[in-house]
Amino acid sequence: MYKIKNISKSYQTGEKSIKVLENLCLDIEKGDMVAITGKSGSGKSTLLHLMGLLDNPDTGELEFEDKPISASMKAVESFRNKHIGFVFQFHYLMADFTAVENVALPAAIAGLSWSKAIASAKELLCNMGLSDRLHHYPNQLSGGEQQRVAIARALINKPAIIIADEPTGNLDKACSDEIINILLGLNSSHQQTLILATHDLEIASQMNKHYVLQDKKL
Repeated sequence: MYKIKNISKSYQTGEKSIKVLENLCLDIEKGDMVAITGKSGSGKSTLLHLMGLLDNPDTGELEFEDKPISASMKAVESFRNKHIGFVFQFHYLMADFTAVENVALPAAIAGLSWSKAIASAKELLCNMGLSDRLHHYPNQLSGGEQQRVAIARALINKPAIIIADEPTGNLDKACSDEIINILLGLNSSHQQTLILATHDLEIASQMNKHYVLQDKKL
């Protein structure tokens, strides 16, 4: 479903160029659960940003369902909104919106009426055990609750791929287990493809594929 072909990425720091990824390749099938581990600074987040079309590689190609894609292609925002759900270590919820409004926003952006977007968001949040938190603002929610809201927001448009960058990095063990169980359950029930970067080898062991990012390659 998703192919990465020989991508390389460097960053410029002053006069120095730092290469993060070099001729990296990866094939992902529909329904895969892919863990990517590696030392801090190895390039895990860079790789996920490229896969999520938040940035372009210096060289190489990306393909989704056999069609070339890039962060600079026409209507890339619409493509991300429809096909990719993002879950980050920091939830990035909008402070002035309630939980249900945060989740409804991507659906409204995709063209759903606000009332239907809110209804879909309520259903998702209730399924995640947040029926009594629908109208709470982010600062009124615990860390685990905020991350569940962020996952619901990533799911609202039924994306083919969920990209999760250290989604449990700021959570305690109980909340971390809860979040991973939600993601595993979604993969099992909806065959959603999950690509997850983590430092936690226990989490990585629960995925059906585990890659280590080392020396700029997987």
